[in-house]
Amino acid sequence: MAQAAAVAKPPAPPRRRRRASATPRRLPYLLIGPAALLMLGFIAYPVISVFYYSLQDYNPTKPWRNGFAGLDNFVRIFTDDPQFWDTLVFSAKWVFVEVGLQLLFGLALALIVNQTFVGRGIGRALVFSPWAVSGVLTSAIWVLLYNSQTGVSRYLADLGIGSYGTSWLSDTSTVFSAAVVADLWRGVPFFAILILADLQSVSKDLYEAAEVDGASRIKQFWHITLPHLKDAIILSTLLRAVWEFNNVDLLYTLTGGGPAGETTTLPLYIANTSVDAHDFGYASALTTVAFVILLFCSIVYLRLSKFGGENK
Repeated sequence: MAQAAAVAKPPAPPRRRRRASATPRRLPYLLIGPAALLMLGFIAYPVISVFYYSLQDYNPTKPWRNGFAGLDNFVRIFTDDPQFWDTLVFSAKWVFVEVGLQLLFGLALALIVNQTFVGRGIGRALVFSPWAVSGVLTSAIWVLLYNSQTGVSRYLADLGIGSYGTSWLSDTSTVFSAAVVADLWRGVPFFAILILADLQSVSKDLYEAAEVDGASRIKQFWHITLPHLKDAIILSTLLRAVWEFNNVDLLYTLTGGGPAGETTTLPLYIANTSVDAHDFGYASALTTVAFVILLFCSIVYLRLSKFGGENK
């Protein structure tokens, strides 16, 4: 009996095999480890550098003044820099107008191209194509369109709308609207793409059941479509708001922040402070303040919107 029990007892697996079986579990972490470290470096190093220089008085053109400044840069921002407040107010206005209009037009376009019609594929391609255009190229296109001699204003004047020689980008009364239209052309497709992707996941059975119950198209939109799109709208609005706040390329090449600083956003002011004035310490402090403002607004927005909650 003892001999049979000894024979029936399975042998213990060798330790080398246990080590080999643990390797596949660690393999994913080993593969993503280098990329994760690189990403951490690309994110952490700039953030730490900006915070470090925000506490310094650093200007390469005036090396005799360089040194530790403590919180002087931040005190200067809030007590002795009216341009900071002007650009911050304009940035808020720019984000509110741009994101609001882009969301409305993007939602409308998504609803239109979600319908079945002849040439829908071509229509979608035309609607989404402006999103592939860079901000600098968008500015170049609209600078030509707004040209007072060869642009749209000349043809509008031929039709009796406006007058010849209208300079949309150098007139303080029209420059904001002109910049808004140029950025709308590029930004609306972003909302249309994300909303359309979510629209296509809505079950058609819901609409069929609503039609059986006698619900109109408007009621179907308010009680079926819109609740289903809640998370997509919240996320796309947040992303676009952050991007619009940090919009530098389009405004810089379109208006240069002018005329008379009418279209200077806070990030554009930061860029001018660092690149033109070479005041990297103060520009870093401005960047830190802008980051804190964006982070705070994003957290409040997500809390108030109840992102990820039950909505379908």
